Amino acid sequence: MRGTRGAARAYILTAAVGALLCVLPALGTGAGGPWATVGLLTGLYLVCELAGRCPFFGSSVPIGAGSVFPLPLAAAFLLPPAAAALVAIPGSLVGRVEAPPATARRVWRTAQLAVTVWAASSVHGLLGGAATLVGTGTGPDLPYALLPACAAALVFSLVLTALDGSILVAAERLPFRRAWSGLLPRSLGPHLVHGLAGLMMAVLWRGPYGPLSALIVLLPMYISCWVFAQYHREHAAHRATIRALVQAVDIKDTYTRGHSERVGQASVLIARELGMDQGRLEVLRFAGILHDVGKLGVPTRVLRKDGPLTPQERRVIELHPEYGHEIVRGIGFLGEARAAILHHHERLDGSGYPYGLSGREIPEFARVVAVADAFDAMTSTRSYRRGRPVPAALEELKRCAGTQFDPQMVRALVRAVDRHGWSAATVVVTADEAMCRPRKEGAADGGAGAVRGLVRPGPPDDPGAPGLQPSADRRR
Repeated sequence: MRGTRGAARAYILTAAVGALLCVLPALGTGAGGPWATVGLLTGLYLVCELAGRCPFFGSSVPIGAGSVFPLPLAAAFLLPPAAAALVAIPGSLVGRVEAPPATARRVWRTAQLAVTVWAASSVHGLLGGAATLVGTGTGPDLPYALLPACAAALVFSLVLTALDGSILVAAERLPFRRAWSGLLPRSLGPHLVHGLAGLMMAVLWRGPYGPLSALIVLLPMYISCWVFAQYHREHAAHRATIRALVQAVDIKDTYTRGHSERVGQASVLIARELGMDQGRLEVLRFAGILHDVGKLGVPTRVLRKDGPLTPQERRVIELHPEYGHEIVRGIGFLGEARAAILHHHERLDGSGYPYGLSGREIPEFARVVAVADAFDAMTSTRSYRRGRPVPAALEELKRCAGTQFDPQMVRALVRAVDRHGWSAATVVVTADEAMCRPRKEGAADGGAGAVRGLVRPGPPDDPGAPGLQPSADRRR
């Protein structure tokens, strides 16, 4: 645990001592117990954790502790607290570790799960859960067995999330409120489902066909884990595709490094204010991130040109939405994002490009991205000029609402910034990072020229003024 913070190391060792105290009664001299059940459950959990390291499931999702919680929960229902905690230890120690330091993570995971299972088993016993499983001799006492099982699963979730948050405080120095934010709501539902699966396993274990019948629960559980792993891998491939395209754009137009990610972030802020569902939010984020992917088809000498663009060069720049649409045309998971990439430079009054759409003819995603794009262009600091203050940028967007921008999208961004603030745009791209010398204001950058364009009319050869020209910056 040499690579672990001192506070985290001390906390992990404290948890390990706590876990040892939990299992000591089962290991004491003369301690009796259902050792056959302990051995079988321990072996099953160990096998499941080892299977989680199998390449068949892939490395993108851990098929281990989180996916086989029904087994330790079944142990909590079938065994005394100390014996149930003992079941969790060998499997947790050999399970897959996703990141270093491996030793610290293994010790922490083992101690955490042992303490959690001990707490769940204790609650289950206090509520008479063992008696409900035995019933009257003809089978378990259903539905009364549900109450102690659900209570135990609830305690399991509470203890596990409490420990998860506390290690984040110790290891990552996160504030208390942030460390536990959202942990319980995300985990409570799955843990209750795991509790019901564990109860089903315990009922079958106590039934006339014995432990062998309990294995029936494992088959659908592992099939569902495998399906989820495929789904997770597909999403990982999607993210890798987006990341590769954005990196290619950043390499080609280094002066707007980080711009795409910030546009995606601002687009999501707007969408949340509009009440879009979660599925559309993700696609809209992709639209914001990839809105300038068409720059890959624009000659680098035009993108990095010092000084004003010629009319011919402006026409080349104005082709980048169509280039972008062609690049992503075959990427099915982008959905509505493709239209946003094509139309994010259209104007509400019809004077935008590439097709001069107006009003509601412009797709909703494109209207969102247009506002987010202009906002980041105004507020971002470059090595050759400072970004404008956020209030000034918002005022300029309001001034241009109804002509260049959709007023509904502008109002949504204003509300979102008032509620959440905007700090990502303070990132500075230095000349060293850009790997070229600073350019004069008005150079063919990927968004910086929007500052000048959005504040005052540009010179005759600069198409950047939003109130008077078709776009905040033809070169954005």
